[in-house]
Amino acid sequence: MSDLVTAVRTALSGVIDPEIHRPITELGMVESVDVDDAGVASVSVLLTIAGCPLSNTIEADVTNAVSGVEGITGVQVSLGAMSEEQRAELKKQLRGGREERDIPFAKPDSLTQVLLVASGKGGVGKSSVTVNLAMALAARGKSVGVLDADIYGHSIPQMLGLMDAMPTSVDGMIMPVPTMGLRVISIGMLKESRDQVIAWRGPILDRALQQFLADVYWGDLDYLVVDLPPGTGDVALSLGQKLPNAEVIVVTTPQQASAEVAERAGTMASMLDQKVIGVIENMAYLTATCPHCGEDHRVDVFGTGGGAEVAGTLSARLGYEVPLLAEVPMDPALAAGGDLGVPLVATAPERPAAASLMALAERLASRKRNLAGLKLGVTPVG
Repeated sequence: MSDLVTAVRTALSGVIDPEIHRPITELGMVESVDVDDAGVASVSVLLTIAGCPLSNTIEADVTNAVSGVEGITGVQVSLGAMSEEQRAELKKQLRGGREERDIPFAKPDSLTQVLLVASGKGGVGKSSVTVNLAMALAARGKSVGVLDADIYGHSIPQMLGLMDAMPTSVDGMIMPVPTMGLRVISIGMLKESRDQVIAWRGPILDRALQQFLADVYWGDLDYLVVDLPPGTGDVALSLGQKLPNAEVIVVTTPQQASAEVAERAGTMASMLDQKVIGVIENMAYLTATCPHCGEDHRVDVFGTGGGAEVAGTLSARLGYEVPLLAEVPMDPALAAGGDLGVPLVATAPERPAAASLMALAERLASRKRNLAGLKLGVTPVG
Protein backbone atom coordinates (compact mmCIF):
# COMPACT_ATOMS: atom_id res chain seq x y z
CA MET A 1 0.00 0.00 0.00
CA SER A 2 3.04 2.28 0.08
CA ASP A 3 2.34 3.41 -3.49
CA LEU A 4 -1.22 4.38 -2.54
CA VAL A 5 -0.01 6.28 0.52
CA THR A 6 2.41 8.19 -1.70
CA ALA A 7 -0.38 8.93 -4.17
CA VAL A 8 -2.64 10.16 -1.38
CA ARG A 9 0.05 12.48 -0.04
CA THR A 10 0.59 13.82 -3.54
CA ALA A 11 -3.14 14.52 -3.81
CA LEU A 12 -3.11 16.27 -0.45
CA SER A 13 -0.41 18.64 -1.69
CA GLY A 14 -3.14 20.17 -3.83
CA VAL A 15 -5.35 20.98 -0.83
CA ILE A 16 -4.90 24.66 0.01
CA ASP A 17 -5.58 26.06 3.46
CA PRO A 18 -8.38 28.61 2.87
CA GLU A 19 -6.87 31.18 5.23
CA ILE A 20 -3.10 30.79 4.76
CA HIS A 21 -3.40 29.99 1.03
CA ARG A 22 -0.66 27.39 1.03
CA PRO A 23 -0.78 23.57 0.73
CA ILE A 24 -1.65 21.78 3.96
CA THR A 25 1.26 19.39 3.39
CA GLU A 26 3.66 22.33 3.27
CA LEU A 27 2.22 23.73 6.50
CA GLY A 28 2.68 20.49 8.44
CA MET A 29 -1.06 20.01 8.84
CA VAL A 30 -1.08 16.40 7.59
CA GLU A 31 -0.24 14.36 10.68
CA SER A 32 -0.60 10.89 9.17
CA VAL A 33 -1.87 8.99 6.14
CA ASP A 34 -2.77 5.32 6.07
CA VAL A 35 -4.48 3.06 3.53
CA ASP A 36 -5.87 -0.34 4.55
CA ASP A 37 -6.11 -3.48 2.45
CA ALA A 38 -9.62 -2.53 1.29
CA GLY A 39 -8.35 0.78 -0.13
CA VAL A 40 -9.86 2.98 2.59
CA ALA A 41 -7.65 6.00 3.29
CA SER A 42 -7.40 7.40 6.82
CA VAL A 43 -6.06 10.94 6.94
CA SER A 44 -5.31 12.82 10.16
CA VAL A 45 -5.25 16.60 9.72
CA LEU A 46 -4.04 19.08 12.33
CA LEU A 47 -5.91 22.38 12.30
CA THR A 48 -3.98 25.50 13.24
CA ILE A 49 -6.29 25.99 16.22
CA ALA A 50 -9.05 23.99 17.87
CA GLY A 51 -12.45 25.11 16.63
CA CYS A 52 -11.11 26.53 13.36
CA PRO A 53 -14.10 28.19 11.64
CA LEU A 54 -13.12 26.72 8.27
CA SER A 55 -12.63 23.13 9.48
CA ASN A 56 -15.59 21.88 7.42
CA THR A 57 -14.06 23.38 4.27
CA ILE A 58 -10.71 21.72 4.96
CA GLU A 59 -12.35 18.37 5.70
CA ALA A 60 -14.39 18.52 2.48
CA ASP A 61 -11.37 19.52 0.38
CA VAL A 62 -9.28 16.67 1.83
CA THR A 63 -12.07 14.19 1.19
CA ASN A 64 -12.53 15.32 -2.40
CA ALA A 65 -8.81 15.28 -3.15
CA VAL A 66 -8.19 11.80 -1.73
CA SER A 67 -11.36 10.36 -3.27
CA GLY A 68 -9.94 11.16 -6.69
CA VAL A 69 -6.92 8.89 -6.20
CA GLU A 70 -7.17 5.71 -8.26
CA GLY A 71 -7.46 2.68 -6.00
CA ILE A 72 -9.00 4.55 -3.05
CA THR A 73 -12.39 3.12 -2.13
CA GLY A 74 -13.20 5.34 0.83
CA VAL A 75 -11.89 8.26 2.89
CA GLN A 76 -11.91 8.82 6.62
CA VAL A 77 -10.73 12.23 7.83
CA SER A 78 -9.96 12.97 11.46
CA LEU A 79 -9.35 16.54 12.61
CA GLY A 80 -7.08 17.50 15.47
CA ALA A 81 -5.26 20.65 16.51
CA MET A 82 -1.62 21.65 16.48
CA SER A 83 0.34 21.75 19.70
CA GLU A 84 1.91 25.00 20.90
CA GLU A 85 5.27 23.85 19.58
CA GLN A 86 3.79 23.04 16.16
CA ARG A 87 2.06 26.41 15.96
CA ALA A 88 5.27 28.18 16.92
CA GLU A 89 7.10 26.35 14.13
CA LEU A 90 4.31 27.24 11.69
CA LYS A 91 4.50 30.93 12.58
CA LYS A 92 8.27 30.87 12.16
CA GLN A 93 7.84 29.21 8.78
CA LEU A 94 5.25 31.78 7.66
CA ARG A 95 7.67 34.56 8.56
CA GLY A 96 10.43 32.97 6.52
CA GLY A 97 12.30 31.81 9.60
CA ARG A 98 12.35 35.26 11.21
CA GLU A 99 11.36 35.54 14.85
CA GLU A 100 10.87 39.30 14.84
CA ARG A 101 7.59 40.60 13.48
CA ASP A 102 8.17 43.22 10.87
CA ILE A 103 6.09 44.81 8.14
CA PRO A 104 6.71 42.85 4.94
CA PHE A 105 5.34 45.64 2.72
CA ALA A 106 7.93 48.11 4.03
CA LYS A 107 10.87 46.01 2.85
CA PRO A 108 12.74 47.28 -0.22
CA ASP A 109 12.36 43.88 -1.91
CA SER A 110 8.59 43.67 -1.39
CA LEU A 111 6.72 42.96 -4.62
CA THR A 112 3.37 44.01 -3.19
CA GLN A 113 2.00 47.30 -4.50
CA VAL A 114 0.36 49.16 -1.62
CA LEU A 115 -2.45 51.51 -2.66
CA LEU A 116 -3.71 53.97 -0.05
CA VAL A 117 -7.17 55.25 -0.93
CA ALA A 118 -7.50 58.70 0.64
CA SER A 119 -9.93 61.59 0.73
CA GLY A 120 -9.99 65.01 2.29
CA LYS A 121 -13.48 64.61 3.74
CA GLY A 122 -16.05 61.93 4.41
CA GLY A 123 -19.08 61.21 2.27
CA VAL A 124 -17.27 61.03 -1.08
CA GLY A 125 -17.60 57.27 -1.46
CA LYS A 126 -13.99 56.44 -0.65
CA SER A 127 -14.77 53.06 0.96
CA SER A 128 -17.08 52.11 -1.89
CA VAL A 129 -14.30 52.91 -4.34
CA THR A 130 -11.87 50.86 -2.23
CA VAL A 131 -13.86 47.62 -2.20
CA ASN A 132 -14.91 47.84 -5.84
CA LEU A 133 -11.37 48.65 -7.01
CA ALA A 134 -10.00 45.75 -4.95
CA MET A 135 -12.61 43.43 -6.40
CA ALA A 136 -11.83 44.65 -9.92
CA LEU A 137 -8.12 43.92 -9.40
CA ALA A 138 -8.95 40.45 -8.09
CA ALA A 139 -11.12 39.86 -11.17
CA ARG A 140 -7.99 40.40 -13.25
CA GLY A 141 -6.32 37.48 -11.49
CA LYS A 142 -4.40 39.55 -8.94
CA SER A 143 -3.91 38.49 -5.33
CA VAL A 144 -5.46 41.33 -3.33
CA GLY A 145 -5.67 42.19 0.36
CA VAL A 146 -7.93 44.87 1.79
CA LEU A 147 -6.98 46.67 5.00
CA ASP A 148 -9.64 48.83 6.61
CA ALA A 149 -7.51 51.49 8.29
CA ASP A 150 -10.52 53.70 8.98
CA ILE A 151 -10.43 52.75 12.65
CA TYR A 152 -13.29 55.00 13.76
CA GLY A 153 -15.54 54.74 10.72
CA HIS A 154 -14.82 51.20 9.52
CA SER A 155 -17.33 50.25 6.84
CA ILE A 156 -15.44 47.63 4.84
CA PRO A 157 -16.97 44.64 6.74
CA GLN A 158 -20.48 45.88 5.91
CA MET A 159 -19.61 46.42 2.26
CA LEU A 160 -18.17 42.92 1.91
CA GLY A 161 -20.80 41.09 3.97
CA LEU A 162 -18.38 40.36 6.82
CA MET A 163 -20.15 41.95 9.77
CA ASP A 164 -20.22 38.65 11.65
CA ALA A 165 -16.83 37.40 10.47
CA MET A 166 -14.14 36.69 13.06
CA PRO A 167 -10.49 36.34 11.97
CA THR A 168 -8.63 33.27 13.15
CA SER A 169 -5.69 33.89 15.46
CA VAL A 170 -2.77 31.49 15.72
CA ASP A 171 -0.91 32.45 18.89
CA GLY A 172 -1.15 36.15 18.10
CA MET A 173 -0.79 35.86 14.34
CA ILE A 174 -4.04 36.90 12.68
CA MET A 175 -5.36 35.36 9.49
CA PRO A 176 -7.25 37.79 7.23
CA VAL A 177 -10.80 36.77 6.40
CA PRO A 178 -11.11 35.37 2.86
CA THR A 179 -14.11 36.49 0.81
CA MET A 180 -14.84 36.75 -2.92
CA GLY A 181 -11.17 36.41 -3.84
CA LEU A 182 -10.01 39.04 -1.31
CA ARG A 183 -8.20 38.81 2.03
CA VAL A 184 -9.71 41.31 4.43
CA ILE A 185 -8.98 42.69 7.90
CA SER A 186 -10.74 45.44 9.84
CA ILE A 187 -11.04 46.54 13.43
CA GLY A 188 -14.76 45.97 12.92
CA MET A 189 -14.07 42.22 12.87
CA LEU A 190 -12.24 42.33 16.20
CA LYS A 191 -14.74 44.27 18.31
CA GLU A 192 -16.69 42.51 21.05
CA SER A 193 -19.94 43.92 19.68
CA ARG A 194 -20.98 45.80 16.56
CA ASP A 195 -22.01 48.87 18.57
CA GLN A 196 -18.68 49.15 20.40
CA VAL A 197 -17.08 52.56 19.91
CA ILE A 198 -13.35 52.81 19.13
CA ALA A 199 -11.77 55.86 20.76
CA TRP A 200 -8.05 55.33 20.30
CA ARG A 201 -5.41 57.98 19.70
CA GLY A 202 -1.63 58.23 19.62
CA PRO A 203 0.37 55.15 20.66
CA ILE A 204 -2.63 52.81 20.93
CA LEU A 205 -3.81 53.68 17.43
CA ASP A 206 -0.26 53.32 16.10
CA ARG A 207 0.05 49.89 17.73
CA ALA A 208 -3.21 48.72 16.14
CA LEU A 209 -1.95 49.70 12.69
CA GLN A 210 1.37 47.96 13.37
CA GLN A 211 -0.50 44.77 14.24
CA PHE A 212 -2.64 44.97 11.11
CA LEU A 213 0.49 45.21 8.97
CA ALA A 214 2.93 42.94 10.86
CA ASP A 215 0.83 40.49 12.87
CA VAL A 216 -1.59 39.64 10.07
CA TYR A 217 -0.41 36.87 7.76
CA TRP A 218 -1.25 38.40 4.39
CA GLY A 219 0.69 35.90 2.32
CA ASP A 220 1.96 36.81 -1.14
CA LEU A 221 -0.07 39.76 -2.40
CA ASP A 222 0.07 41.61 -5.67
CA TYR A 223 -1.86 44.49 -4.12
CA LEU A 224 -2.73 45.67 -0.63
CA VAL A 225 -5.54 48.22 -0.92
CA VAL A 226 -5.87 50.34 2.21
CA ASP A 227 -8.99 52.33 3.05
CA LEU A 228 -7.74 55.41 4.90
CA PRO A 229 -9.92 57.53 7.14
CA PRO A 230 -10.80 60.92 5.65
CA GLY A 231 -8.54 63.86 6.42
CA THR A 232 -4.92 64.16 7.48
CA GLY A 233 -4.89 62.80 11.03
CA ASP A 234 -3.03 60.22 13.08
CA VAL A 235 -3.65 57.26 10.77
CA ALA A 236 -2.26 58.99 7.68
CA LEU A 237 0.83 60.04 9.63
CA SER A 238 1.40 56.59 11.09
CA LEU A 239 0.96 54.76 7.79
CA GLY A 240 3.24 57.26 6.09
CA GLN A 241 6.01 56.16 8.42
CA LYS A 242 5.23 52.45 8.22
CA LEU A 243 4.65 52.23 4.45
CA PRO A 244 7.14 54.63 2.84
CA ASN A 245 6.79 53.03 -0.60
CA ALA A 246 2.99 53.13 -0.68
CA GLU A 247 1.18 54.95 -3.47
CA VAL A 248 -1.83 57.18 -2.87
CA ILE A 249 -5.07 57.53 -4.80
CA VAL A 250 -7.14 60.59 -3.86
CA VAL A 251 -10.94 60.33 -4.08
CA THR A 252 -13.05 63.45 -4.49
CA THR A 253 -16.43 64.54 -5.84
CA PRO A 254 -17.05 67.30 -8.40
CA GLN A 255 -17.99 70.13 -6.05
CA GLN A 256 -15.50 72.80 -5.02
CA ALA A 257 -15.72 72.13 -1.27
CA SER A 258 -14.70 68.51 -1.74
CA ALA A 259 -11.91 69.36 -4.20
CA GLU A 260 -10.20 71.82 -1.87
CA VAL A 261 -9.91 69.37 1.04
CA ALA A 262 -8.93 66.51 -1.30
CA GLU A 263 -5.89 68.55 -2.32
CA ARG A 264 -4.79 68.57 1.31
CA ALA A 265 -4.90 64.76 1.45
CA GLY A 266 -2.65 64.57 -1.60
CA THR A 267 -0.27 67.16 -0.20
CA MET A 268 -0.09 65.23 3.07
CA ALA A 269 0.97 62.10 1.21
CA SER A 270 3.77 63.99 -0.53
CA MET A 271 5.00 65.33 2.81
CA LEU A 272 5.37 61.69 3.90
CA ASP A 273 7.38 60.83 0.75
CA GLN A 274 4.53 58.82 -0.73
CA LYS A 275 3.67 59.22 -4.39
CA VAL A 276 0.19 60.32 -5.45
CA ILE A 277 -0.55 58.26 -8.55
CA GLY A 278 -3.86 59.86 -9.41
CA VAL A 279 -7.31 61.18 -8.58
CA ILE A 280 -10.70 59.51 -8.81
CA GLU A 281 -13.76 61.71 -9.20
CA ASN A 282 -16.63 59.77 -7.65
CA MET A 283 -20.31 60.59 -8.21
CA ALA A 284 -19.09 62.55 -11.23
CA TYR A 285 -22.43 62.69 -13.02
CA LEU A 286 -25.80 60.99 -13.40
CA THR A 287 -27.14 59.57 -16.63
CA ALA A 288 -30.87 60.25 -16.89
CA THR A 289 -33.46 59.62 -19.58
CA CYS A 290 -35.12 62.82 -20.75
CA PRO A 291 -38.95 62.63 -20.46
CA HIS A 292 -39.29 64.85 -23.54
CA CYS A 293 -36.91 63.40 -26.13
CA GLY A 294 -36.37 59.95 -24.65
CA GLU A 295 -32.59 60.26 -24.97
CA ASP A 296 -30.07 59.71 -22.19
CA HIS A 297 -28.34 62.87 -20.99
CA ARG A 298 -25.53 63.55 -18.56
CA VAL A 299 -26.70 65.46 -15.50
CA ASP A 300 -23.99 67.12 -13.41
CA VAL A 301 -25.72 66.79 -10.04
CA PHE A 302 -22.77 68.08 -8.00
CA GLY A 303 -21.22 70.37 -10.60
CA THR A 304 -18.22 69.58 -12.74
CA GLY A 305 -14.45 69.69 -12.77
CA GLY A 306 -13.58 68.83 -9.18
CA GLY A 307 -11.46 65.82 -10.06
CA ALA A 308 -9.61 67.60 -12.85
CA GLU A 309 -9.01 70.57 -10.55
CA VAL A 310 -7.51 68.36 -7.82
CA ALA A 311 -5.33 66.56 -10.37
CA GLY A 312 -4.10 69.84 -11.84
CA THR A 313 -3.39 71.44 -8.47
CA LEU A 314 -1.50 68.42 -7.18
CA SER A 315 0.51 68.14 -10.40
CA ALA A 316 1.66 71.73 -10.01
CA ARG A 317 2.21 71.45 -6.27
CA LEU A 318 4.06 68.12 -6.23
CA GLY A 319 6.14 68.65 -9.36
CA TYR A 320 5.03 65.57 -11.29
CA GLU A 321 1.95 64.53 -13.23
CA VAL A 322 -1.00 63.46 -11.10
CA PRO A 323 -3.61 62.26 -13.61
CA LEU A 324 -7.38 62.08 -13.29
CA LEU A 325 -7.65 58.29 -13.26
CA ALA A 326 -11.41 57.86 -13.49
CA GLU A 327 -14.75 59.62 -13.40
CA VAL A 328 -17.14 57.24 -11.70
CA PRO A 329 -20.78 58.08 -12.43
CA MET A 330 -23.52 58.02 -9.81
CA ASP A 331 -25.31 54.67 -9.65
CA PRO A 332 -27.82 53.68 -6.94
CA ALA A 333 -26.71 50.09 -7.46
CA LEU A 334 -23.21 51.00 -6.27
CA ALA A 335 -24.56 52.07 -2.88
CA ALA A 336 -27.01 49.17 -2.78
CA GLY A 337 -24.17 46.72 -3.35
CA GLY A 338 -22.38 48.14 -0.32
CA ASP A 339 -25.48 47.75 1.83
CA LEU A 340 -25.98 44.17 0.65
CA GLY A 341 -22.33 43.24 1.14
CA VAL A 342 -21.62 42.44 -2.53
CA PRO A 343 -19.65 45.05 -4.55
CA LEU A 344 -21.19 46.18 -7.83
CA VAL A 345 -18.22 45.00 -9.91
CA ALA A 346 -18.97 41.45 -8.74
CA THR A 347 -22.66 41.51 -9.67
CA ALA A 348 -22.95 43.90 -12.63
CA PRO A 349 -19.51 44.76 -14.04
CA GLU A 350 -21.15 46.10 -17.20
CA ARG A 351 -22.87 49.00 -15.42
CA PRO A 352 -21.14 52.36 -16.07
CA ALA A 353 -19.89 52.87 -12.50
CA ALA A 354 -18.49 49.34 -12.30
CA ALA A 355 -17.04 49.55 -15.82
CA SER A 356 -15.20 52.73 -14.87
CA LEU A 357 -13.52 51.01 -11.92
CA MET A 358 -12.83 47.86 -13.95
CA ALA A 359 -11.05 50.03 -16.54
CA LEU A 360 -9.03 51.65 -13.75
CA ALA A 361 -8.03 48.22 -12.42
CA GLU A 362 -6.85 47.27 -15.91
CA ARG A 363 -4.83 50.48 -16.09
CA LEU A 364 -3.20 49.83 -12.72
CA ALA A 365 -2.56 46.15 -13.40
CA SER A 366 -0.91 46.79 -16.76
CA ARG A 367 1.44 49.57 -15.73
CA LYS A 368 5.12 48.91 -15.18
CA ARG A 369 6.38 49.50 -11.68
CA ASN A 370 8.44 52.67 -11.44
CA LEU A 371 11.38 52.54 -9.03
CA ALA A 372 11.86 56.31 -9.08
CA GLY A 373 11.64 57.66 -5.57
CA LEU A 374 11.42 54.24 -3.89
CA LYS A 375 13.57 53.59 -0.84
CA LEU A 376 15.66 50.61 -1.88
CA GLY A 377 17.65 50.17 1.31
CA VAL A 378 20.94 50.73 -0.50
CA THR A 379 23.73 52.77 1.07
CA PRO A 380 26.34 54.23 -1.34
CA VAL A 381 29.97 53.59 -0.47
CA GLY A 382 33.28 54.96 -1.66
